[in-house]
Amino acid sequence: MRTLGRVLLIPFAMLAAALTTAAVIIMLGQEKIVQAMAGRSSDEAVINAALDIFSLAIGLASVQTLVPPLLLVIVGEVARLKSALYYVVGGGVAIAIIPLIASLSTPAALAGGLSPVVWQVLATAGFAGGFIYWLLAGRTA
Repeated sequence: MRTLGRVLLIPFAMLAAALTTAAVIIMLGQEKIVQAMAGRSSDEAVINAALDIFSLAIGLASVQTLVPPLLLVIVGEVARLKSALYYVVGGGVAIAIIPLIASLSTPAALAGGLSPVVWQVLATAGFAGGFIYWLLAGRTA
């Protein structure tokens, strides 16, 4: 019965953590987006900036973004790790390395062009997602 409960709880906790991570990225990243678009002068430049942001969002929403957090959860569940530190720090690292993984598939990708502020936003979002996962499922691994 415990196994069935874990099978139902883990996907729910992963979904809640992913939604939390996305919300933090949107909330913290909104200021960066507004600043990037405010410096443009013409309507065409604003449209180009919006398309750049949209392409970045598509890159972050790919299947590649699922692999690092999923590995983190699998290792935590198999090893029965209950430490909040493992899930919080691991979540931050897992989300922060996603642009590096994306740069493997596209040579002129995001990783080199990202400012430190973007890395901080991604890591903070990963910390929040890792904490939510730990609250829902990690404490009882």
